[in-house]
Amino acid sequence: MDTQGDIGKALARLKQMAHSGYAIALHIQFNAPAYLFQAYPRDWTDFYSQNGLVMRDPTVHWGFEHTGTILWSDLVPHDDAGVIALAAARGIANGFTYATDAGNSRSVSSFAKGTTPFTPAEMAEIAGLADQLHDITANRESLSAETREHLRQMSISFTHPTKTQPKV
Repeated sequence: MDTQGDIGKALARLKQMAHSGYAIALHIQFNAPAYLFQAYPRDWTDFYSQNGLVMRDPTVHWGFEHTGTILWSDLVPHDDAGVIALAAARGIANGFTYATDAGNSRSVSSFAKGTTPFTPAEMAEIAGLADQLHDITANRESLSAETREHLRQMSISFTHPTKTQPKV
């Protein structure tokens, strides 16, 4: 199995499908993921971080309490801080959240398309890719040191891209 290649292909496909970006938090323990991949625009991730929106984000709350998928539009009534509207104002709209809890490990992901809502078939494909990423990275001890370092570097480059680091 080409773990690094499989992860790269899955992330590239997710970027194709989620035009406005995504955030994938894999294997969350004590509120911190083992791996975090973000492909949202930098101005949004900066704004989100600077304003501590993770603590008020209804997609995050839902992902910690449920499994499966939910459209962001269904979370608006629970969005007292207006996080979903703030994201939409920056072109990050028509999204959904997917959470899985498999192998005693929880992963939470959100995806945005921008112009049109995701179809049920697109949501199912994206959930399958998220499951694949969850499964590939589930047993960190079985991953080679090289693969773990590559994942760490990929996580950094997706989350904090620079001019010299290409985004997938």
